[in-house]
Amino acid sequence: MRIKTLLCISLVALLPACQMIEHHPEMAEQIEQEHEIAQQIARTCQQSGEGAEDEYDCEAADEGTIPITHPEEEVEVIIEPEAIPEDVAVLDVWQYVGENLALQYDDNKRIASQRNWYLKHPSYMQRVAKRAKPFLYLIVERLKSENMPLELALLPIVESAFDPFAYSHGRAAGMWQFVPATGKRFGMKQTWWYDGRRDVMASTDGAIAYLRYLNEMFDGNWLHALAAYNSGEGRVMRAIKKNKKAGKNTDYWALDLPRETRAYVPKLLALADILRDAEKYAFSWPVIENNKVTDIVDVGSQIDLALAADMANLTVEELHALNPGYNRWATDPEGPFKLLVPVDKVDAFSEALAATDTKERLNWVRHKIKSGDSLLKLAHQYHTTPDIISQVNELKGNMIREGKYLVIPVALKSMDFYSLSQDQRLADTQSKHKSGTYQVKHKVKSGDTIWDISRKYKVNMRSLAKWNGMAPADTLRPGKELVIWLDGKGKSQHSDAVMRTLTYTVRGGDSLARIADRFNVNVSDIQRWNQINIDKYLQPGQKLKIMVDVTRT
Repeated sequence: MRIKTLLCISLVALLPACQMIEHHPEMAEQIEQEHEIAQQIARTCQQSGEGAEDEYDCEAADEGTIPITHPEEEVEVIIEPEAIPEDVAVLDVWQYVGENLALQYDDNKRIASQRNWYLKHPSYMQRVAKRAKPFLYLIVERLKSENMPLELALLPIVESAFDPFAYSHGRAAGMWQFVPATGKRFGMKQTWWYDGRRDVMASTDGAIAYLRYLNEMFDGNWLHALAAYNSGEGRVMRAIKKNKKAGKNTDYWALDLPRETRAYVPKLLALADILRDAEKYAFSWPVIENNKVTDIVDVGSQIDLALAADMANLTVEELHALNPGYNRWATDPEGPFKLLVPVDKVDAFSEALAATDTKERLNWVRHKIKSGDSLLKLAHQYHTTPDIISQVNELKGNMIREGKYLVIPVALKSMDFYSLSQDQRLADTQSKHKSGTYQVKHKVKSGDTIWDISRKYKVNMRSLAKWNGMAPADTLRPGKELVIWLDGKGKSQHSDAVMRTLTYTVRGGDSLARIADRFNVNVSDIQRWNQINIDKYLQPGQKLKIMVDVTRT
C-alpha cells in the first residue's frame, strides 16, 4: 500500500509510526481515502469556480480534510454547582487555566491570524463554554494530576468545539476526536453498547496517554507532539527528517506539514494567548465556576438509562448528554457501569441505586419462540444483541426451538424516548429535510463510496453524509441503507414551482409515457422519483410517487 510504503521508508527513524500502521492497516486506508475524496472535492471547486463554495468547503478540501459534523440540536443540562470553597483563590476555571499555562513560544503571524478569527467570533466561545461546562473542571483536574500542560484543556476546542457527539473525517469521534483504531490503542472500549471515544472522561484519559506518548517520542517537544496528534506521528517524523537532511531548522514552524496541521497548533496557542491576556484583548471569555459540577457514580451493573434518569431526577436526554459514550438504551452489560451526574443529584441517585436490586435495573420480557425466529431476529426486535440473549438464557449454541421461552432484557421506554442513543440519533438525522424535498433510499452495493452516490443522485457529498450521520470519508458497508433528499422539481417544472407529492395507482395499459403526459412531467422524472428502471414493466396496482406543480396543474 502506498501510504504504508511512505511511512516506512526509514525503519530506524519511523519505527513507532511503522509499527502503528502494521498493526492498524485500516488507519492507512482511512487516511488514503480521506485525502482522495478531499482531492476530488478540490478539483470540483477548481472547475466550478466561486459557485462551488455554496456546495463544498473548498478551503478544507484544499487542506486535505473534510469538516466536522455536529448535532443540529443540542441538549443543555441545567447544573447547579457546589459552593466554591473559601480557600480557592481563582473562582473561574478558565482563569485558573490561563494563570497556569506552561508552553513556551514566540508570537508570530500564524498565531495572530488564528487569534484574530477567535476575537472576531465571540459567540463561538459562548457555544463552546456551554458544552464544556459539565466537563471542564474534571478535565483540568485530570491534567493537573498527570502533570500535563494545562494548554491541553483547550485542545477539545480545536478538535471538536467541546462536542462529545462530534464526528469528522476518517471516522474520528468524540470531544478528543479519536479514530477507532487509535481509540482502542489507548484504552477506549468500543462495542455495540458503548463507545469510549465519546465517553468524556474515558477519552480524556486516552488523550492524556496518547499525548504523553507523543511528547516522549518527540523528545519533550510539545509543538511536535501536538502536530502529530493532528496528522500522525509518521508524517511529522518525515517532515523533521526532511529538514535535517536539507540542513534546515526542525522546529514546528519550519516543518513542511499539511495546511490543516500548519493551522492546528497556532489555533491552540492563539486560544492560550487570548485566555492569558483576556483583558488586553477585551475578550469576554465565558465564566465556568472553578468547582466540581458533575461527579462519577459507579452503578455496579447494567442499568436502563431511563430508570437511571428517573433515579437522578433528570430527563433521559440530560443523562445521555452527560454520558454520550452509551450507544443504546442501557449501559454496556460488560461495563463500564459509571455514570456522570450533576453533583446536586449524586446523593439522591446513590440512595435510589442502593435501594434497587440489580435484577430490577432492567425490564424483562418472556418471549415464546415462533417459527422463523432466530437470535439475530429477536435481537433486532428487542434492541439488544444475540450474545446477550444467549448469555441470559445460558444457551450453548445459536439454535432455538419453536414453542420454548426466552427471557430477554428490554428497554423500559419506547425507543424514541432514548433520543440521544445511536439508533435514535441516526433516525432523527435521516428524517430531517428541507421543505419541498422528498426522500429516496439507496441500498449500498459493494464498491460504493459517498462520492459515487452523491454524483449518481446529483447531491452535495457533505449533505449526503450529514443526512446519514456519517463523515464523507466513511467506508460504506454493503447492505447499509442511506436516505437521500432530492429536489422534487423535475426538468419540466419552472424555477418558482410549488411542488406537492401525490400517489398514483397504475392501471392496466398504463405506461410511463402516458402517466408523464397526464401529469405534465417527464418520464425521466418519474423514474428518478420512484427509482425504477425504464426497461421494467409497470404492474397494475403499483404505486408511483408523482411531484406536481400545484400552481400550473
